[in-house]
Amino acid sequence: MRKLKVGIIGLGGIANFHREGILASPDAELWSISDCNPELLERRRKEWDIPSSRAYLQYEAMLQDPELDAVTIGTPNFNHYEIAKLAIEYGKPFALEKPVALNAEEAVRLKELLDRSPLSHMVCFSYRYKSAVRYAKQLIEEGRLGTIRHVYSQYLQGWAIDEEIPLAWRFRKSLSGSGALGDLGSHILDLTRFLVGDTRRVLADADTIVSERKLPDGEGKGEVDVDDYCHVLSRIESGISSVMTISRFAYGRGNDQRIEVYGSKGALVYSLEERDTLQVKFAEEKDTHFREVAIPDECRRGQMQAFFDLLNGRGDGKDATMEDGYRNQLAVDAIIRSFTEQKWMDVE
Repeated sequence: MRKLKVGIIGLGGIANFHREGILASPDAELWSISDCNPELLERRRKEWDIPSSRAYLQYEAMLQDPELDAVTIGTPNFNHYEIAKLAIEYGKPFALEKPVALNAEEAVRLKELLDRSPLSHMVCFSYRYKSAVRYAKQLIEEGRLGTIRHVYSQYLQGWAIDEEIPLAWRFRKSLSGSGALGDLGSHILDLTRFLVGDTRRVLADADTIVSERKLPDGEGKGEVDVDDYCHVLSRIESGISSVMTISRFAYGRGNDQRIEVYGSKGALVYSLEERDTLQVKFAEEKDTHFREVAIPDECRRGQMQAFFDLLNGRGDGKDATMEDGYRNQLAVDAIIRSFTEQKWMDVE
């Protein structure tokens, strides 16, 4: 089987992750790159040894390449809709970073396009590929926890505490859609859906801690108009109660993620900081303490390799689709309405 020729659209930080996954796979090769920043494009082209003819300032030109098999899309959020739309129109399978769009209106349009013109694709909810998460899902589906009652989750980072960080796109609603909520909370919402089901109702509180940051060019300051933290009380399908804590202002935290699931016969705790771990406690066990479990090898799966397996007809059905991305965006939008209007909101 020949290698898939894969292009990367958007050469920011996430492009390194996409490239590493491409290079690590026996099924793919990095074929082309695209970015609207000419200096960054040329630097990456040289670093990654890409011919000038396959380095594009305009992503549409890349998508028109008949030799290109698929693309990854890792641009700022405001570009996701238009690039994914063009990928669908040109029939190019894609792996799209989250959130899939700025709002549910854009997300549903992408979903409808794919409903009319089915195309292999993946939404990059990357924590679905943590082995501890996959094993947690297996245990829940096996009924080891019984009836699920509660889900408590958090995703904490501390990098935004530094007030010298400039007004990058992540701090601007027109470019990101939301702040910590879309950046971190979308992952937790997806993991919750992946493990136990859809979020149905939400009550949220959020705020901006640093309201102004210096402009990227150093000339003056601009307004931060997205959330720096967000706390959400919610009801999940089947009556499950949930609490989610999200912040980019958690001092000392790098990438601290934790989900606790409590059922009628057991409980589990997934956590991630330097490595992903899973602790469990089951009713049939005499030990009163949670214990860390070994993760079966079959739960280990890389995101980019999963994308290539999907393209080659070997997907396992656990990859996030545009349907998942749309449902996620519905929840994000409801949470924004809730903390804006300070009341319960249905996710619809």
